[in-house]
Amino acid sequence: MTEDLTQAAPALKEIFDRDRLRHIATETASISPGFDAERFMMLATEGLDGLGIMQRLRQTATSLNGCLAGSFEDAVAVLYDLAPRIQHGFASIVLPEFVALYGRADFDRSMEALHYFTRFGSAEFAIRHFLADDFDRTIKVMRGWALDDNEHVRRLASEGSRPRLPWSFQMKNLVSDPSPTLPILEALRADPSLYVRKSVANHLNDISKDNPGRLLERLAGWDMADRNTAWIVRHALRTLIKKGDPQALDLIGTTGKPKVDVAAFAVTPASIALGGRIALKTSIVSTAQEPQQLVVDYAVHYVKKAGGTSKKVFKLKEITLPPAGQKELSISQAVRDFTTRKHYPGHHRIELIVNGETVAEGGFELRG
Repeated sequence: MTEDLTQAAPALKEIFDRDRLRHIATETASISPGFDAERFMMLATEGLDGLGIMQRLRQTATSLNGCLAGSFEDAVAVLYDLAPRIQHGFASIVLPEFVALYGRADFDRSMEALHYFTRFGSAEFAIRHFLADDFDRTIKVMRGWALDDNEHVRRLASEGSRPRLPWSFQMKNLVSDPSPTLPILEALRADPSLYVRKSVANHLNDISKDNPGRLLERLAGWDMADRNTAWIVRHALRTLIKKGDPQALDLIGTTGKPKVDVAAFAVTPASIALGGRIALKTSIVSTAQEPQQLVVDYAVHYVKKAGGTSKKVFKLKEITLPPAGQKELSISQAVRDFTTRKHYPGHHRIELIVNGETVAEGGFELRG
């Protein structure tokens, strides 16, 4: 999850505000005359202001269950008609959530429902409960989904089986051994849909955190002449690239150990208060006699509450540097608190990194 999205996270819960819940109530009542819209509103808005986004999602699903008459089969029939009427991707996740809560004893019907509902939002969170209950049976279904004509269904095959899906529980068996999902990733490795390719790259990046050797061995056999495959590989290796892994850098076509001089590297201003911005400027000069493919990153060593620092690497630029060529690069970054990072006063060291090697250092002081 990006920092900008994390910063906006408190507002995400307003996806399930009272207007949205009233819309769901009204549409459901129009499909099923026996649906008690007022009872639904009472249940769905209970303690609403104190609930986060995922809590509101869960409460909306349980409130639907409390007001839909009949069996799971009857309820799902109503939700099939409701799906196109919600008209909001994330809000539509309430439908797969309903299936995860109430359909796990009816496997085949639930798989059909998730296959349908994922087209309106995503069933990535819901499918993980079925993987946890009956992994072999569920992963077999998902391998079939990887061949589906619909890009939303193909994406679900990859996204729902990620070892480390954000906002969901880890699949510990896949963290230790990702081989059960490799047929899915192989089927999608040149997918024409960017929506699907992003998921495949994120899934592979998950694998890189726990099984880098196996991942690199697998990707080395992929056809990088295919532009879609090359896109996936480049984004899948971002964590290993930031760590300067030589094999990962080689796979994306970099030219190994950089032959460069840093004519200038400046971090300004030298001192800022929380909420301010820093600017990085550098000039990189080639000392090689042949063109170089270079990945330029920078790392900030954030001061921790108890002292010491924590390093985070950021992407700056990928460049082609001709013999004796020179490249000017710059970037500006805000220094402010996020839900995932709190800043503390002190000296913040910054490294300039080219093809995984530190070539210059600077820093700034964050005032208390």
